Amino acid sequence: MIQTIAVAGAGTMGSGIALVTAQSNHPTILFDLDKSILEKASISIKKNLQFLTNKQAISLEENEQIFKRIVFTNNINDCKADLIIEAIVEKAAPKIDLFNKLATINTTSSIFATNTSSLSVTEIQSAIAYPQRFLGMHFFNPAPMMKLVEVVKGQQTDDTTVQDIYDLCIQMKKIPVICKDAPGFIVNRVARHYYLEAFKLVEEGIATIENVDTVLEATGFKMGPFKLMDLIGLDINLAVSKSIYKAFDNEERFAPAALQIDKVSKGELGRKTGKGFYDY
Repeated sequence: MIQTIAVAGAGTMGSGIALVTAQSNHPTILFDLDKSILEKASISIKKNLQFLTNKQAISLEENEQIFKRIVFTNNINDCKADLIIEAIVEKAAPKIDLFNKLATINTTSSIFATNTSSLSVTEIQSAIAYPQRFLGMHFFNPAPMMKLVEVVKGQQTDDTTVQDIYDLCIQMKKIPVICKDAPGFIVNRVARHYYLEAFKLVEEGIATIENVDTVLEATGFKMGPFKLMDLIGLDINLAVSKSIYKAFDNEERFAPAALQIDKVSKGELGRKTGKGFYDY
């Protein structure tokens, strides 16, 4: 049974996941080597809890109890838990290194999950200890609000591990969808064309960025593709595009857009830098 949960990486996604796990009554450890990132995570979590309190979604007492469930640490040796969720940089090598370190300080029953949005779960698990207890647990940003979690089964992931994570997602009031490991899983594979076709419309002079977003939002999408990329971060979105493009042997339909590459090269990454396709 999963009780204590550790989240490795205290950026936007990691801190959001930590809030989700703490809200579902799990003692939570939030780890990051960078103390300043931990401080920002603490401020962000307090802000989100206050927002929920102001909306009367939780009481002041619940606010305080949820926050007290989270331990902030920059010491990897504190990351001892029934489940460790990784939310660090989107590169395989540092993820593999982290999981192998975590394996040495945890029990043989601990489950390891990666929040990767595009890297191969099967390739990562082939390079770590206890691959049968490793899987993908892909949350979406912002994690406290977005209901979907892709539960990604690698080639060596055992069925018990998948079921444990599926049950945990239900307990956290998320909507888990189990899928086999494949480039982009479900959402990011389908979503590439939401973004890439939008880029083509703009690059070919058929429509403006604002018009594309307006039309798609009017048809029922909560956010147009360009507003959504600004929220996610253009650098993160581009990294996913490049990963899927490579995984499909540079198939033209997955080729990253020149407009996005240009934006990232200029450091215009969206909301987090104050400028992306829109100004913030």
